[in-house]
Amino acid sequence: MSEFWGVVLLAELAFSASDLAQMRFAVSPMWEVGTSFRLLRSGSAHPVHRLWLEQVRPRVTAAGLDRGWLAGLILPSGYVPDFLNPAPAGPAPTLAEELAGIQAAPVDQVRQDLDRLRREQGRLVPRSRSLYAEPQAHLPRIAEEIETYWELALAPYWARIRAVLDADLFHRARQVAEHGAGHLFNDLHASVSWDDDTLRLLRRQRTLSRKTSGAGLLLIPSAFTGPGPLTRVTLPDPPQLAYPARGIGSLWEPRPTTGTGALAAVLGRSRTLLLAELDAPASTTELAQRTGLSPAGVSQYLTALRDAGLVSAHRAGRSVLYARTSAGESILAAASP
Repeated sequence: MSEFWGVVLLAELAFSASDLAQMRFAVSPMWEVGTSFRLLRSGSAHPVHRLWLEQVRPRVTAAGLDRGWLAGLILPSGYVPDFLNPAPAGPAPTLAEELAGIQAAPVDQVRQDLDRLRREQGRLVPRSRSLYAEPQAHLPRIAEEIETYWELALAPYWARIRAVLDADLFHRARQVAEHGAGHLFNDLHASVSWDDDTLRLLRRQRTLSRKTSGAGLLLIPSAFTGPGPLTRVTLPDPPQLAYPARGIGSLWEPRPTTGTGALAAVLGRSRTLLLAELDAPASTTELAQRTGLSPAGVSQYLTALRDAGLVSAHRAGRSVLYARTSAGESILAAASP
């Protein structure tokens, strides 16, 4: 993963008819893992993701993830090892599928990526040096840590994040259908343009070339990439271009929950109240304090909502966080004026 800002360069990636035919979109959990973890490590109060940062940063710190394997691989700026972003095999790989790709990364690739990380950062932290010495022994431990991070930081919010990413994909697919690939590229980001069968990217730190990448192009919408696109270029995979998805600015805005009386007639007042309160993930104790319901009652109602597929449960240390699923979001939206 390469930063898109820094030295002012122009990178160009030529396209043949075959490359255009192999261009595709994908939603990648690991791109959200890497970019969101970097945002957490930066220590900044991001104007869009401020609410998410305030909720997630204490959990990640309490779990010690700010001092773990990922902390030595994903620094606040600069290069992120490419083996952490295996090429998605389909349009929407699961986290488990991408973690399997990470654990299957060739030893030579892991060491090559770590060599580059050492050159750019000046050193490797002790855990990264251990990874360099024995990649096959430590990649499963990195995968376990990523799973822990996912449960704490992204899984409770995934329905909301995924809705934004899917909406972007729908918009881009319609652009291609109505106006062609050239229009899609020229609308993707201010630093991206298309002309004469060539994709041009401004403010690049690295060059792009078909000699160093596979055929086609993978376009990956992301909620956490920052102000500009990021790339991954590693043979034999197609180049990956992760770009800021449309609609990120409203990602964390509270969802309207007025007019839920009709929904309460179906689900019951307490269940509807809890569903509305889960605009941000919360524990049973937090929900009991906010609603005035007893902890036992909250637990009972949440179990019913989870069994109905309207909320999901995620382990966060000694607590369990409950979050609305996409089905829960849809039901609330349908009940609101």
